[in-house]
Amino acid sequence: MNIHIDQRENSKVAVISSEEIIIQNLNDALDLMANVRYNGYDKMLLRKEQITEDFFELKTRLAGEILQKYTNYEMRIAIVGDFSGYNSKSLNDFIYECNQGSRVFFKSTEAGALDALHRIHT
Repeated sequence: MNIHIDQRENSKVAVISSEEIIIQNLNDALDLMANVRYNGYDKMLLRKEQITEDFFELKTRLAGEILQKYTNYEMRIAIVGDFSGYNSKSLNDFIYECNQGSRVFFKSTEAGALDALHRIHT
């Protein structure tokens, strides 16, 4: 796993790159957040492929648990990928609601995710 920083003025986003799944469970998500925080950042960008598919099955509650912890610790996150393949109304509603806020974003492009994160002033 590598972390590079995308900076615009005073806003910095930790962009996580890896060919492997980084988040398999809540502890993995907390470890990643701690790593990003330790390096001094409170915004991160992940690719959908770096997160276990269980995250996108809302009945597992993994997404809710992870995103609640990230919210509690004031970590903003954008997840980049193609979410159109999910035929779950509840997941689509969840993604829509997240995108209306200022803490969690689901975006189809890295550029869109970075724009959303950089607009948030922490």
